[in-house]
Amino acid sequence: MRKPADDFCQTDTSWYALLLPPMAQKKLKRFAEIKTFSNVLEYPENMAGNWNAFFRNDKPITLELACGKGEYATGLAQLYPQKNFIGIDIKGNRIWAGAKFSINNNLTNVAFLRTQIEKIDTYFAANEVKEIWITFPDPQLRISKAKKRLVHPRFLRLYQKILQPHGKIHLKTDSPGLYNFTKTVIKLYDLILIADIDDVHKNKNIPQELSIKTHYENLDIAESKKVFYVCFSLPEKIIDADERLDHILKSSNEKQ
Repeated sequence: MRKPADDFCQTDTSWYALLLPPMAQKKLKRFAEIKTFSNVLEYPENMAGNWNAFFRNDKPITLELACGKGEYATGLAQLYPQKNFIGIDIKGNRIWAGAKFSINNNLTNVAFLRTQIEKIDTYFAANEVKEIWITFPDPQLRISKAKKRLVHPRFLRLYQKILQPHGKIHLKTDSPGLYNFTKTVIKLYDLILIADIDDVHKNKNIPQELSIKTHYENLDIAESKKVFYVCFSLPEKIIDADERLDHILKSSNEKQ
């Protein structure tokens, strides 16, 4: 018996996909495929405090924020099998690449979380995360977009809720503006500077983890011909919302 028109619309959309451009068809296919991947979680519930159970071990957890295609998460997972890694991004089409690579290469110590970074404290419990990597994020260079920078105090306050004491935050970027902004934040809010390299690939003694290259690093969107790296940790005291300091940060940003 032929399906009623309404039932057809609800249960069979393959005909619609065929009308889309090839790139859009590819995205739809990937969105559908990541739903079947055991190493991808999309907006999961009740995950805070349960990541070691997910990985079935008690290895320390490192996050890659705005992971894109997950080159850093998968690269670090290969370098450090004694650690667990989670790439976080809102773009399911991008996450697919890292998740597929992990499955094909039997990387069981890496997973991917699809969600907004602004909600990160929903998915992780206090002290559940050992380190955070921020690799080639959108530098949000417009002054009006400064609060969207992933090293802005607004985000650091979120990270502090889930990071272990003295947990490291790594920033790798080709944006001089974001690099200088980060150093301003470190100084202004009394963060603990661990490493500062203003030209990664000219340094012959860089750690192996800094040799990992992402898709966006290869593009050199900022056209700076440099890659900057900063590593820092947060003070034990919570970085409270401080209107005075936030105003100074905003003023210093406007002068740059």
